[in-house]
Amino acid sequence: MSALEKSMHLGRLPSRPPLPGSGGSQSGAKMRMGPGRKRDFSPVPWSQYFESMEDVEVENETGKDISFLRYVFFNYSYTFRVYKSGSEGPVLLLLHGGGHSALSWAVFTAAIISRVQCRIVALDLRGHGETKVKNSEDLSAETMAKDVGNVVEAMYGDLPPPIMLIGHSMGGAIAVHTASSNLVPSLLGLCMIDVVEGTAMDALNSMQNFLRGRPKTFKSLENAIEWSVKSGQIRNLESARVSMVGQVKQCEGITSPEGSKSIVEGIIEEEEEDEEGSESVNKRKKEDDMEGLPSETQNLLLFLQTKKDHPYTWRIELAKTEKYWDGWFRGLSNLFLSCPIPKLLLLAGVDRLDKDLTIGQMQGKFQMQVLPQCGHAVHEDAPDKVAEAVATFLIRHRFAEPIGGFQCVFPGC
Repeated sequence: MSALEKSMHLGRLPSRPPLPGSGGSQSGAKMRMGPGRKRDFSPVPWSQYFESMEDVEVENETGKDISFLRYVFFNYSYTFRVYKSGSEGPVLLLLHGGGHSALSWAVFTAAIISRVQCRIVALDLRGHGETKVKNSEDLSAETMAKDVGNVVEAMYGDLPPPIMLIGHSMGGAIAVHTASSNLVPSLLGLCMIDVVEGTAMDALNSMQNFLRGRPKTFKSLENAIEWSVKSGQIRNLESARVSMVGQVKQCEGITSPEGSKSIVEGIIEEEEEDEEGSESVNKRKKEDDMEGLPSETQNLLLFLQTKKDHPYTWRIELAKTEKYWDGWFRGLSNLFLSCPIPKLLLLAGVDRLDKDLTIGQMQGKFQMQVLPQCGHAVHEDAPDKVAEAVATFLIRHRFAEPIGGFQCVFPGC
């Protein structure tokens, strides 16, 4: 799942290869780039990877039409942001991991569209990205699965095209819950990316510790992108430059001085090293100037300065979603195996398989492919390899036609 679910697998991930320009992968530790030219951490727009964007209006979770109530009484709407590409072939409905957004699929979208005839619909799940719903804190598996079904109905009516659900981490779990509940009538295939019930449940206790170790604010989008790459959350700079835009927002919503004290630590650029001494002196001078002020005034001034210097924060507070974690993953393996459609499981390491999936894989109940040298965000770290695996799966089952001379690459397991 994004940063949240990444923590779930920390104890069982294979050793990470060195990141380009990074001295390590531990967030919060000081990291510096190696010698050479400075990399470009500036954000790039979604339009470089997707053809169009749409805010899909749906009914609320009760299934009742809310259009009259919305405009006359409550003045709210239920809209789900989707990014689209392609004009023919099956629809690949992409569900991101927790804390991420549909933009995490941007580079993968460009890769898959060039290999097979398909249509892409990448969805911002509730509470994430640019999706707007009244009860955005309800991230239960049941609610989010219903959201997926509602979006499909709103976009395609009673005759939806053939659809394959593809989900990463939390999104993979929601894809399985959606499929098992028969909420997408035209479903032809299912793909989970790096989510397994056994390892997820084993790591529940470590999630909060991981989240507490993340920076809470960033001084700029560039700073957030730089952190994501240097910390190892996203190992592909190209993907990070578009994906992180959907993970952070400006800090207008911060109301607590105490909650805004955290700053990004551990990212050092060579160009700034000579300035560190003078910055430390200035910082100590500011602290001395505040000593005689009441504590409430000091907190307020610190809050305002932090908000000015670090205007970006996470779009969603993942720590507050803890009550839903168990429901996302418990029983997931058996639900996945019971779905009566062709299934694909993509993993960053074979050690992630739990007992149920190991038996199911030996019985040929699903196709599996391991993509080593990747972190948890497999589709961002290796978008071309994931696109090859998905394209091969689609062609193998005759769901889609190859384009551009694409040759299937059949997995070894």
